[in-house]
Amino acid sequence: MQLKHRLAGLAAGIGLAFSATAGLAQEIAATLPHIGLPVDGAMGFQPGVTPVAQNVQWLDGMILVIITAITLLVTGLLLWVAFRYNARRNPTPATFTHNSPLEVTWTVVPIVILVFIGAFSLPVLFEEQEIPTADINIKATGYQWFWGYEYVDDGVAFESYMIGQGENVVTPEISAELASYGYTDDEFRLATDSAVVVPVGATVVLTVTGSDVIHSWTIPAFGVKQDAVPGRLAQLWFRADQEGVYFGQCSELCGKDHAYMPITVQVVSQAVYDAWLAQAKIDSPA
Repeated sequence: MQLKHRLAGLAAGIGLAFSATAGLAQEIAATLPHIGLPVDGAMGFQPGVTPVAQNVQWLDGMILVIITAITLLVTGLLLWVAFRYNARRNPTPATFTHNSPLEVTWTVVPIVILVFIGAFSLPVLFEEQEIPTADINIKATGYQWFWGYEYVDDGVAFESYMIGQGENVVTPEISAELASYGYTDDEFRLATDSAVVVPVGATVVLTVTGSDVIHSWTIPAFGVKQDAVPGRLAQLWFRADQEGVYFGQCSELCGKDHAYMPITVQVVSQAVYDAWLAQAKIDSPA
């Protein structure tokens, strides 16, 4: 069955490569900024281009400040106690067994801190988990080792494979193929032959499932990640506010070619999306 899916996907990919839809996708990839690429030595998040990603990153920064302050406070207290109350400086230790005000303080203060964090984190969680009304509904199905997509309201379906699938180095043939799709050699193992295309500012609801084993669909710049479990349907949503080409990866270990299962999303203007969708209905009907 897996071989059947793969052969069917390869045949579809070959047909799509010579279609007008593929030409539009290649033009998109060549003209839009590519966002979410790994950067040597860089730290931190990818640029957040959705409300969820921006709020998650803000929440992370706020909590980082709090835990850094707590760590510095506790470390300072430990050093002070070690310095002030060692045996040489304090040869006659105190004999008291407890300090009620201090114990109340170190019980109440953590509770206040946790309530404060919860007051900000729960709205962010609810924002991510409460699925809004969609402008575009897409179903994503994970296979070993590629993704299948269906625009359920528009009658469009296609499969998406890594360019140079299964290879570990960029050969001249792969380099030429990457270039033909609008990508560079640095985007090897990130770029796919077919991409999810959505309009900027649109609310996209993605229904995720798996065909064989558990996969996971994620785009870090969107702040979304959802396991694709066989026999189950799960949902995520995003609204990208910046045009560009975004990259993700299957984020659940799913077999020997797990590393060759990238995700590419192209966020375009409404006019470009309308043109792509009209051609996709002809080239890759569901």
